[in-house]
Amino acid sequence: MGLRPTTLNIFSNGGLMNFHHILIASALLCFGTVVHAQGWSPQKNVEIVVPSAPGGTNDKLARQVERTLATAKFVNTSLTVVHKSGAGGQLAYAYLGPHAGDPHYLLIVAPTLLTAHITGMSKLNYTDFTPIASIFNDHMVLAVNAASAVKVGKDLVARLRADPQSMTFGFTSALGNHHHIAAGLFMKGIGAAARELKPVVFKGSAEAVTALLGNHIEFVSTGAANAVPHATTGKLRIVGVSAGQRMPGAMASVPTWKEQGVDLVYGSWRAILCPKGISPEQVAYWENALRRASETTEWKAELERYYWSDYFMTGAVLRKNLEKEYADSRSVLVDVGLVRQQP
Repeated sequence: MGLRPTTLNIFSNGGLMNFHHILIASALLCFGTVVHAQGWSPQKNVEIVVPSAPGGTNDKLARQVERTLATAKFVNTSLTVVHKSGAGGQLAYAYLGPHAGDPHYLLIVAPTLLTAHITGMSKLNYTDFTPIASIFNDHMVLAVNAASAVKVGKDLVARLRADPQSMTFGFTSALGNHHHIAAGLFMKGIGAAARELKPVVFKGSAEAVTALLGNHIEFVSTGAANAVPHATTGKLRIVGVSAGQRMPGAMASVPTWKEQGVDLVYGSWRAILCPKGISPEQVAYWENALRRASETTEWKAELERYYWSDYFMTGAVLRKNLEKEYADSRSVLVDVGLVRQQP
């Protein structure tokens, strides 16, 4: 004898009430699931804080982040780029201090954040913020004025080996930062004393390049994107790049330092941090938004345009990388004479 199908009578008075209860409970459950899935999202204008003057790499990144997040609607509120240049980035770092726990602030940072803490110029380290994502690596170039007697990389090597004090070089935006470290590694690579360098610090890369064009300094360390426009017009000459291999486009003819016999492969990463004390849910929101942005065609086109190498990482991997970068940077800063050797 088989089982006979049964029909639930929901239209009796009791059944109808139970059915209504079921519908209400299901709706509340679904609503709760949607809210949980959506999680936190910005509720007001988001400030993208840049620790240097307009026109440099930090500014370019900030504006690309703003443009991509807004255009693709990865963020539904407004975004604005705010410059807090000066004091080697300290004004920008301090600006985020009063906003602890507020995820509506995104801070663009470079290795300067770490090196300023190492040299004692700042009490703030990456641990005083919430790391969100590393974005790209910017391999630096050394460039001279087109009228300079330095025609190729080996000429610069010869000059600095013979008399490091004979050439002044410029960079942004603080002593001991990634440009200073790159120059220190360069000096070490050519067998010269890193602490003999004569650096001049500018508020932004654009100012440093302008000083080079005006013959106020002999060479500059900057990102390729800041130098290429002036190189293509014949105003300055790029004599080497700190990448592991040649770059594409207009940089294809520029040899790496490795090719020229100098053991130098170094890049200045850029990362985005939030104020300290934001929730895991808020961290996850920004990680996801920036990851989605980094996967867009427009974003990848910008990486190529500015000669940036993809360097996207988040979470534990990012924090581990920052820890290693801190230790490596300290070692170089001992060489350039800004930090004492630890006992």
